[in-house]
Amino acid sequence: MGRISGLVPSRFLTLLAHLVVVITLFWSRDSNIQACLPLTFTPEEYEKQDIQLVAALSVTLVLFAVELAGFFSGVSMFNSTQNLFSIGAHCSASVALSFFIFERWECTMYCALPAVTEMALFISVFGLKKKPF
Repeated sequence: MGRISGLVPSRFLTLLAHLVVVITLFWSRDSNIQACLPLTFTPEEYEKQDIQLVAALSVTLVLFAVELAGFFSGVSMFNSTQNLFSIGAHCSASVALSFFIFERWECTMYCALPAVTEMALFISVFGLKKKPF
């Protein structure tokens, strides 16, 4: 039981850390959009990149809602495999997005694997009536 009790708060903290970094990215997206564009760009290119970044961040927030719903409902709270996977994914995403903000990386990658596995657990628990742990 000690292993699970340590994973649950760790998962919650990494989820919140990733959420805070995504919200910070919403606030500072202007400089990151410029980093994604060539040195000379048109207003149309800027607007297109802004729409893409806002859309990706909006999808990210929706997937956060899915993952937090699964976590708070207990579907995946005590599933140690999901907890470890979520901790690793959100921790690495928090670090990568922090570098994206501060180092002005290019806009190229997006991963939704933790939310996909969370939805698979939802289907397993509610659709197939299996225990989540």
